[in-house]
Amino acid sequence: MARQKKPDRRQIDQYNHENQQRVNNPPVGLVTPETDPDGDNKNYSYDPHLDPQLVWAGKAEHTNFEVPTVSLHVHERIDPRTIIEAVRKQNQSEGVQLSLFEIPEENPPIRQAIEFYKHQHNWSNRLVAGDSLLVINSLLEKEGMAGQVQMIYFDPPYGIKYGSNFQPFVNKRDVKDGKDEDLTQEPETIKAFRDTWELGIHSYLTYLRDRLLLARELLSESGSVFVQISDENVHLVRCLMDEVFGTKSFVSLVSYATTGGFESSTLSRIGDYIIWYSKSREIKYYPLFSEKTTTTLKSGDYRYLELLDGTRPLMTQKERDGMEPLPEGSKVFRLDNTTSQGSASELQPFNFENNIYHPRTGSHWKAKYPDGMENLKLAKRLLGRESSLAYIRFLDDFPVIRLTNIWTDTSVAGTPEGKLFVVQTNPKVIERCLLMTTDPGDLVLDITCGSGTTAYVAEQWGRRWITCDTSRVAITLAKQRLMTATFDYYQLANSQAGVSDGFKYKTVPHITLKSIANNPEIREGMKRIEIEQAINKYAYQETLYDQPLLDKSKARVTGPFTVEAVPAPTVKPIHDIINPPIPDNSIARSGETLRQSEWRDELLKTGIRGKNGQYILFSRVESLPGTRWLHADAETKPSPPQSPRIQGEEEKPMRVVISFGPQHAPLEQRQVTQAIEEAQTLVPKPKLIVFAAFQFDPEAAKDIEETNWPGVTLLKAQMNADLLTEDLKKKRASNESFWLIGQPDVALRRIEKGENKGKCEVEVFGFDYYNTKTGNIESGSVEKIAVWMLDIDYDGRSIFPRQVFFPIAGEKDAWSRLAKNLKAEIDEDLIESYQGTVSLPFEMGEYQRVAVKIVDDRGIESLKIIRLTP
Repeated sequence: MARQKKPDRRQIDQYNHENQQRVNNPPVGLVTPETDPDGDNKNYSYDPHLDPQLVWAGKAEHTNFEVPTVSLHVHERIDPRTIIEAVRKQNQSEGVQLSLFEIPEENPPIRQAIEFYKHQHNWSNRLVAGDSLLVINSLLEKEGMAGQVQMIYFDPPYGIKYGSNFQPFVNKRDVKDGKDEDLTQEPETIKAFRDTWELGIHSYLTYLRDRLLLARELLSESGSVFVQISDENVHLVRCLMDEVFGTKSFVSLVSYATTGGFESSTLSRIGDYIIWYSKSREIKYYPLFSEKTTTTLKSGDYRYLELLDGTRPLMTQKERDGMEPLPEGSKVFRLDNTTSQGSASELQPFNFENNIYHPRTGSHWKAKYPDGMENLKLAKRLLGRESSLAYIRFLDDFPVIRLTNIWTDTSVAGTPEGKLFVVQTNPKVIERCLLMTTDPGDLVLDITCGSGTTAYVAEQWGRRWITCDTSRVAITLAKQRLMTATFDYYQLANSQAGVSDGFKYKTVPHITLKSIANNPEIREGMKRIEIEQAINKYAYQETLYDQPLLDKSKARVTGPFTVEAVPAPTVKPIHDIINPPIPDNSIARSGETLRQSEWRDELLKTGIRGKNGQYILFSRVESLPGTRWLHADAETKPSPPQSPRIQGEEEKPMRVVISFGPQHAPLEQRQVTQAIEEAQTLVPKPKLIVFAAFQFDPEAAKDIEETNWPGVTLLKAQMNADLLTEDLKKKRASNESFWLIGQPDVALRRIEKGENKGKCEVEVFGFDYYNTKTGNIESGSVEKIAVWMLDIDYDGRSIFPRQVFFPIAGEKDAWSRLAKNLKAEIDEDLIESYQGTVSLPFEMGEYQRVAVKIVDDRGIESLKIIRLTP
C-alpha cells in the first residue's frame, strides 16, 4: 500500500517592522474641520541660473510653485493574516495572534486619537490614493520624513496614448487609444492626464521635474532614485535629472528587455530604460550576480576541460554548445594572465616543469615572487606554453557573474502571474533595483503605483513601502494583489531583532589567483580533493543578496498596511471667484471651479433623473451668496398629482440647495459637514439638500445617508462624467446629466438555525452603478462588484476588514491562488465563500455594528454602516 503524502503544514507568518514607527495621521472617521483644518501651501523654488539646462515652453515662468499641505486620511487598515484566519481549518489554529491593528496602543482613546501627527504608532505600510505631488509634500511637511526614504521608483506615463495613462476597469487590461469606453471616468486621473499632457512634452517635463524635486528631499544621503522610461523621452529625462540631482549623481542607464521586439520600419525595439541617480556620492550599493551558463562556454573563453586523470583537452564544439554531456568529474576552465604591467625591481625567473619562465618585458608576476608562484604550481593552477605561463581559472572558481547595465531576461511575458495592469513592469526589474540599493527594513517609495508591483516586491524582500496613485482602479488592483499574495519566509539573521537586521544569505566562493597564491595550507604532495578544500577554505565568500535562505516551516503573507487618501479640494462658490474673499484659515481649499456656472445651467436644463422615470425639475437654479459650501439655490417645479414622487419631494415648489463636489476629486465628508451647517442658518429652511459630484468619498456618502434632520432630505446626485470629459470624447453617452443614487443594498441578520445559530451574517444584494457607456444609473446588480469588505466590529475610525470577497468573474482566482499555496492550512469550503455575496458567520463585537465597503469594477467605493436591530 502506497504511503499517503504528509500534508504540507506551515505556520502562516508575516514580517512586521517593530523597530520602526510612523506618526498618527488621521483616521477618516475622526476627521472634522476642527480636528483636521486646512494647512498652508508650501512653496518650492528652482535655480533659474543652471548652466547648461534643458529649455521647454513655460519653464522660465515656472521658477517656483505651491503645493497644498494636506493630511493623508486612513480609510482602511488591512491585515491579510486576519482575513485568512477566518478561512483556516479549525484544527490548524496555532493560537490567534493579535493583529498590529488590534493592539490597544494602536487604538488610543478619542482624546488622544484626534491629536493627529503628535503621536507615534508601530509601522504599517501605506497604499495612498491621490496626486503624488500632494502625497510627497504631506510626507515632508506633515510627517517630517525628509531623508528617510532609501529608494524611489518612478514609472511615469511614456506617452499621450490612453494605454500609457488609463485602465478604466479592474478586469479590463486591453485599452485602445481614442475609444470613448476606454477613457477613464476618474476625475483625479482626468486631471492628471490634462496636467501632464496639456502642452505635450513641455507640460510633461514640468510634471516630472516638480515631483523629482520633492522626491529628492525624501531620499536619504545614501538613497537612489530610478526612473523608468522608453526611448522616446529618455534623453530629455536624463537631462532633467541632471538638473535636479546634479551630473555627479548619475549612476547608470540600464537597458532591459520587455518583449521579443516591437515591429518597426528600421531597427526593432525590444525594451525600455531605467535612469539611476543617487542623492549623493555616499550611495548604498550591493552587487548582484547571475549564474554562469552555457552562453559563457559559447563565448569561447572557457574552452578547456580538466579530466579526472589530470589531462586537459580542448572541449569539442558539441560540448560547448550543450549538445553532448561533459565527461563525468570534469571541470571547465579558461587560461588567464599570470603577469601584470610594471617591471619588477629584480629578475623573476620561475622554474615550471623544467622550463624557466620570465615575466614579459615591462611586467611582473601577479603572485608574490617566489612563494606565491610556488603555491600556484602546487595547486596545479599553471599551464606552460612556449614562452609564457598561463593561469588556470576554473568556471566554478566564481560560478556567478556580476550584473551589468544590460538586462535581457526581463520580458513581462515571462512573469508567472501574467499581466495585471495595462502597463506593468516585470517584478524582476524592480527587484534588482531594490536589492542593489536597500537593506531589509529600509523604506521604498513608488509614486506611480499601477498594479502595485513595487509594493509587492518590497513586501517580498522585507522592505517597508509607501506607494500612491491617482487612479482608484490602480489602488483596487494593488490592494487585491497584496491581500492575496504569498511569499517564501526568509531566515532572519537575528530573530530577536526582526527583519531590520537582515536575512541569512547563500554565499559562493570567489577564488582568485591572489587567494591561492597567499593560501598557507597548500603543500606539496596534496591530493586534488585536499587542494580544493584548502582553496575553498581561504576563498572570499560572495553574498548573493537575491538568494536568502528559506525557512520552509513557514509561509508568509503580506504584512499590515493602511489604505489612505488625499482629501479632496472643495468647490468654491461662484461669487468667491468673481469677488475673492479675504483669506481665512476656515475657507475651503481652492480648486478650479469656473465650470460650476455651466453645471448650474445644466441642472436647470435637465433636472435630476431618479429611478423609474422620475425627475426633480427646477424652475430656477441660481448662485447662493454668503455661503462657502453651498453653491446654488434652486426651486422645484410642482409635480403633477398623478406622477410618482421622489422621496422628500412635495406637490408644491420646494426650496433646494446644492453643494457641488470638486471637478477633479471625490466629494469628501468635511464638505458634507460644512454644507449642512450652512444650510441650518438659511431662512427659510430648505426642504432638499442635493450633493452633486462626479465621485463620492464613501465616508461622505455614508454621512449623507445617515444624517437625520427632521423636515429636510439629503440626496446624492451622480454627475455624468461627460461633463468632465466631453472634449476628450467623440460624443456624449447620455443626455442625462444628474442621477440620484442610493446606498448599497445590504442586509445584516442573525442566523436562526443550524450550527451557527445566534451568530450573524451579511448579504450584499446590489448597489447603484453608474454605467459609463450608457450614461445611466443601473441599480441592484452584484455583477460589477470587484471586491467587498466586511468589518464585523466597526469602531467608527476606519475600516478594519476581517472578511474580504472578490465576486467578479476573473478576480475570483486571487483567493484560489492563495488557497493553492496554503492548501494544508486553508478550508476550501470556507474560502469558496470569499467569492460570493454572503459573508461567513460571525459574532457581533463591542461596537454592535458592521461596516460594508463595496468597490466596483472602476474602483468606486460605497460604504454602508449597519447596526443589528433586535
